[in-house]
Amino acid sequence: MRRTKEKNKMENTLFWLIFFTLGWTFIDGSEMEQDFMWHLRKAPRVVSERTFHLTSPTFEADPKMVLKKVCGIECQKELPAPSLSDLEESLSYETVFENGTRTLTRVKVQGLIHEPTPNITTKGASVRRKRQVYGTDSRFSILDKRFLTNFPFSTAVKLSTGCSGTLISPSHVLTAAHCVHDGKDYIKGSKKLRVGLLKMRNKGGGKKRRGPKRSRREANGGEPREGGRENVKERARAGRGRKGSARGQGLAGGRPSFQWTRVKHTHIPKGWATGGRGDAALDYDYALLELKRAHKKKYMELGISPTIRKLPGGMIHFSGFDHDRADQLVYRFCSVSDESNDLLYQYCDAESGSTGSGVYLRLKEPDKKNWKRKLIAVYSGHQWVDVHGVQKDYNVAVRITPLKFAQICFWIHGDDADCSYG
Repeated sequence: MRRTKEKNKMENTLFWLIFFTLGWTFIDGSEMEQDFMWHLRKAPRVVSERTFHLTSPTFEADPKMVLKKVCGIECQKELPAPSLSDLEESLSYETVFENGTRTLTRVKVQGLIHEPTPNITTKGASVRRKRQVYGTDSRFSILDKRFLTNFPFSTAVKLSTGCSGTLISPSHVLTAAHCVHDGKDYIKGSKKLRVGLLKMRNKGGGKKRRGPKRSRREANGGEPREGGRENVKERARAGRGRKGSARGQGLAGGRPSFQWTRVKHTHIPKGWATGGRGDAALDYDYALLELKRAHKKKYMELGISPTIRKLPGGMIHFSGFDHDRADQLVYRFCSVSDESNDLLYQYCDAESGSTGSGVYLRLKEPDKKNWKRKLIAVYSGHQWVDVHGVQKDYNVAVRITPLKFAQICFWIHGDDADCSYG
């Protein structure tokens, strides 16, 4: 027991030491001045052209966290640049509403500037092994309520389908498209999709709320309870385990739980939701959820993804709800190994449940001394990608490009929004 406490204390100390010093780069013991700033980039404009009503989806697809075959960075380099009409087709989007109805909106892109594909930044990178945690597990469980319910960790949310997401406005969550759609149909449980926001539940006293009972349903995909007595026993044992491990780590006043909110509607780009006409493109593995009830938490602003050389220490950060650490928020940071216009390959340790998490950076604001975090990618998870005709496995994140920034901004604010720079 004493050895476990010392280990937890050492892990927490190491975590906060790393967390608060990653904004700087040190070489030979001296602070290195570098251009680690948010430089606003011009974004094109995405506008709606026409909206059609579609037949209601069946919501019968099984969750698919790993795709059978995707075109990765190496594969993309061999493809011709997409035409404007191709981009407009992929950026057109489906909207599914809470009553099960569905629409398709065609869009037009204005002011597009084609960007060159970045060069490979890590030559001779080692081939990845078939695992999501590599070597020593470098993930940190956020157990201290002083941080768990405060920015940036408070922006992480849990989906009732088992994924993670990030608050990017008072009413919107950004997540991975595969968390609600398998490329052909919407997955089971997504018709009554809910989002769980972290909160601290005080010990004892007060009226008994519906939250805990509902939480068990939501974590099970929004379906009715099954094996209720067994589930209650398992959760009770897990609760006792968390209680014991939390001592001395700031959770004495309560334990984490979720406040569940229904999703009003969901936007998914046609580049992903192909409806069976072609393979879902990993580049478009992102979706926006609009909540039925707005929250009052501080949210993560959206930013356009810079190149790897603009990342402090080449590092990215994200937090999610990994399945192997029940209801714990897990934070990690890691280096990026390669990039294309749309994808990042990285070395973050992660397990299922963390997919859909928002990948963010902490950079300086121009002409200010403040450091600011912005979401620059969506963690798509552990995927098999085509590398010169051979399937290899990588941890992949989908970058927020100028086009995707414009589309997501349009989804949030509508045609009249000023989404010119990000």
